[in-house]
Amino acid sequence: MSEHAHQLAATEDIRARIDTTKPHSARFWNYFVGGKDHYEIDRETGDHIKAIFPGLVDVARTSRQFLGRAVRHLAGEQGIRQFLDVGTGLPTADNTHEVAQRVAPDARIVYVDSDPLVLTHARALLTSTPAGRTAYLDADLYDPESIIKAAGGTLDLSQPVALMILNTLGHVAEYDRAKELVGRLMAGLPSGSYLVISDSTATSEGMIAASAAYNSSGAVPYYVRGVDEIAGFFDGLDLVEPGVVQVTRWRPETDDPSAAEAPAVDAYGAVGRKP
Repeated sequence: MSEHAHQLAATEDIRARIDTTKPHSARFWNYFVGGKDHYEIDRETGDHIKAIFPGLVDVARTSRQFLGRAVRHLAGEQGIRQFLDVGTGLPTADNTHEVAQRVAPDARIVYVDSDPLVLTHARALLTSTPAGRTAYLDADLYDPESIIKAAGGTLDLSQPVALMILNTLGHVAEYDRAKELVGRLMAGLPSGSYLVISDSTATSEGMIAASAAYNSSGAVPYYVRGVDEIAGFFDGLDLVEPGVVQVTRWRPETDDPSAAEAPAVDAYGAVGRKP
């Protein structure tokens, strides 16, 4: 069988694994951030949850903006040239590699996901500046050592890496397990590496109700956590100012003094450096 035939067969196998009868977190989030990769069931669920808690749309959009600011800070101010994006989800505008390579064209980015729908869009992610490199791994968060080993094919693991885990850890039901997985990933990265996390938080009745509605929809559950639990993922790391805060309030890129009064959202994020 030719290489082209192998690719076609692999694509058909991936498509066969996509269930369009149940909502899906990556498609659901894609709908909220204005993407085009979602099905009717995702839109129906999204509209139902928006009616319960309109603020979830703001969470999706501002979390995406947080990603951009964190990557620009790390690539621009900290000189990071390698990014490992775990649970990348569906590509939209301003993906990690696009943001990083605008600042540093030689930046290298490895995306990691195990979702069949994301796999069908891998080619959209596999773009890069001539000076840099972008790769995609079909790998599982629950096997951190395999992720690190495979990422070493693209990244130089003797040099600092920024580990990005955005809006993903809520899928791990047990907090201690989620914290362990983060620790195992960071253990495979050298001193001077960074951890970037953001997640929805149980900081309002509306968000708690929205989470319950989503989890009863048939989708893979997503558990919102307390701010103290988000902070716990950074144990042993040196937090970058301003620490663990609402994503709208992490280093807003404006000279406007009112930026400190950015809208409150039920999503917290932080960046921490491995000593």
